[in-house]
Amino acid sequence: MLVTEPGRNTGDKTIPIQPRPTKVRYGVLAFLFALSVITYFDRVCISVAAPYIMDQLSLSPVAMSFVFSAFTLAYSIFEVPSGWLGDRFGARKALTRIVLWWSALTMLTAVAWSFASLLVLRFLFGAGEAGAFPNISRSLSNWFPASERGRAYGLVFMGTRIGGALAPPIVAGLIIVAGWRWAFVTFGVVGPIWAVLWYRWYRDHPASHNAVSGSEMGIIRDGGGAAERNDHAEGRQSVPWRLVASNPNLILLCAIYFCVGYGLYFYLTWLPSYLEQVRGFSILSSGFLASLPLLFGAATNVAGGWIMDNLSNRYSLRASRCAIGAIGLFGSAVAITCVALTDRPVAAALMVAVAAGSADLALPASWAVCSDLSLEHAGVVTGFMNTLGNIGGTIGPLATGFMVGRLGSWRLPFFVTGLMYLTGAVLWLKVHPGRPLLTSFTQELTNGQPKARS
Repeated sequence: MLVTEPGRNTGDKTIPIQPRPTKVRYGVLAFLFALSVITYFDRVCISVAAPYIMDQLSLSPVAMSFVFSAFTLAYSIFEVPSGWLGDRFGARKALTRIVLWWSALTMLTAVAWSFASLLVLRFLFGAGEAGAFPNISRSLSNWFPASERGRAYGLVFMGTRIGGALAPPIVAGLIIVAGWRWAFVTFGVVGPIWAVLWYRWYRDHPASHNAVSGSEMGIIRDGGGAAERNDHAEGRQSVPWRLVASNPNLILLCAIYFCVGYGLYFYLTWLPSYLEQVRGFSILSSGFLASLPLLFGAATNVAGGWIMDNLSNRYSLRASRCAIGAIGLFGSAVAITCVALTDRPVAAALMVAVAAGSADLALPASWAVCSDLSLEHAGVVTGFMNTLGNIGGTIGPLATGFMVGRLGSWRLPFFVTGLMYLTGAVLWLKVHPGRPLLTSFTQELTNGQPKARS
């Protein structure tokens, strides 16, 4: 509801004073930032604990790679269905369910007693957390105008990197003091607190939130957000699955995100073991060094979002999104290749951080393009992209485990990752974010005929 203030008398007439727009959307962003931190706290915990889990449960590198990939496999399988649930019922309910589920599975990881039990627990953990970021994207699409989405996505993904960066030293300290099992219990307690606060405060659309003024709703609506839809409007929208799955731009984004996911999950899984076992760092040193790629990523996510929003005000969407994407992944390809070529442990650790940070420069662009392509079905569209990213994240740890365990090489995984990043950089040059899916959706629903591709 638009609240008016008393006018001021100018002598001839009374001019109403317009109230300042509320900024409730920044409260939404704060909640989503906190959630992104929590997601990576829980994900990275197992990578630091891996050497101790392997020792206690007698797991080989290949067996541990299957454990790492069980999470990403389940995450990939349930990504689109969970994104669809957010589109259908709203992110308020979807994210509450997601956080409660994965928090319970995080704590249950502490009771794993064998390879099979750990594999099942990590698979269920991945199934529960699937859909977190598609539903975060759903919330940002509804609450933020297009001109602010780059920075919003940048801050959210900065949260993932801060969570991932803080987790290694904290987990290392917990392992030293109480053992690896209690580390999982400690991290699992945080999520339910967030879920309760989120469900009580958040609403799926700004018009449903009592604290939002008409002025703020105007800013969101005029900027392309979903200010005036009711909480279940999206539930009446049917999804044209064929058009979504066959869209050339979305296919390119999925391929790019596959390459990004392949590289990302090395930092989230094998990096602490690599630093400790290959480069000779202590557990505490490797814990701190393993956090550097994510700290670099925190800074470059914000920088990428800020640069993208500023470029989009001066140039085309394609120039602002695709240039950052191509430059970021090319820089990652160069840096990660240098890791394999250097014999200096500190230089290798720093180049890993540079590679991760450079890839993250492009992360806000990937998610912003999904919003460019479709606001109406943001959960499903981002679900498709994130599914392929996590398939890459599933294959990456398995491939690394095979190259290390069976081929005895720690250099080869870095060359392969560099090739992945280079492929992603080239694919960015073919993306056209200015061709939205919404036109095709409308054409399909109205006329029953798909629009010709340009």
